[in-house]
Amino acid sequence: MRKGVIYGVIIVVILFLLGAVYVVDETEQVVITQFGKAIGDPKTDPGLYFKLPVIQRATYFPKNLLEWDGDPGQIPTLDKTFIWVDTFARWKIIDPLKFFETVNNVYAGLGRLDDIIDPAVRNFVTSYPLIETVRMTNRELGTLEEELDKVPEISPLGEVKVGRATITKGIMEQAQPKVAKFGIELVDVKIKRLNYVEEVQRTVYERMIAERRQIAEKFRSEGKGEARKIEGDKERDLKKISSEAYRKAQEIKGKADAEATKIYAQAYGADTDFYAFVKTLDIYKKTLDKDSTLVLSTDSEFFKYMKGYMGER
Repeated sequence: MRKGVIYGVIIVVILFLLGAVYVVDETEQVVITQFGKAIGDPKTDPGLYFKLPVIQRATYFPKNLLEWDGDPGQIPTLDKTFIWVDTFARWKIIDPLKFFETVNNVYAGLGRLDDIIDPAVRNFVTSYPLIETVRMTNRELGTLEEELDKVPEISPLGEVKVGRATITKGIMEQAQPKVAKFGIELVDVKIKRLNYVEEVQRTVYERMIAERRQIAEKFRSEGKGEARKIEGDKERDLKKISSEAYRKAQEIKGKADAEATKIYAQAYGADTDFYAFVKTLDIYKKTLDKDSTLVLSTDSEFFKYMKGYMGER
């Protein structure tokens, strides 16, 4: 019985000590509350701390950067163009005591940021033309049109005088004093995405498609012209090659005929009577057959060799 009481006392002491100790790491800061009210200074340095168990409670808050992601919304610009704007921000709790007393927790803090940043975004977007929210400078864009010498020095939407960076900076400067009273520091605000509303998107896409079709048609036209030029050059080269080949062939053939004639002349010049006899026989072979009929005088030179042959017969 006595041992049970001792063990019970030991357990109570251990629980008491465990309830009196809490740890703060590098990413945390703690506010000690007693009966729901903050007491003492917040603990922002990492280490081991003590509090009254049961009566006091340690409320932890993150010390590192936190993310706020705004809801995309439809906002008209100064030039009456409706766009969808999606923004995000980075923030942190720099005064955990004030944060606890005003918003109490991170989720409520995000709600306060919604109420402060969203109106600031709407205020600045509606105060400037679309080009100011879309671009930062008037730098020429490296697009397909640049190759076709169609990129103007200034965008068709107008000239950038302020730019997106200045607008986001203005949003943060407008929102920062309002969030400071909650113990919050707004580190950065950026526009994550911009897009036209659906009705405007359809018109923009149709115009983009028409422009791309025009560019494609120009490329096709230039390609066909280049193809005709290549085909013309090919035909000209083929004719030139054929003509040159025919000329060389005729030259070679003429030289061969001349050489053959020279050889024939040398061969037949050795015996003119034999040459005359052979040539006459060739003429007989070409002009006479079994169905040929000739009427010639007996003293015709055409049959002089035949007459000798017939006389011998």
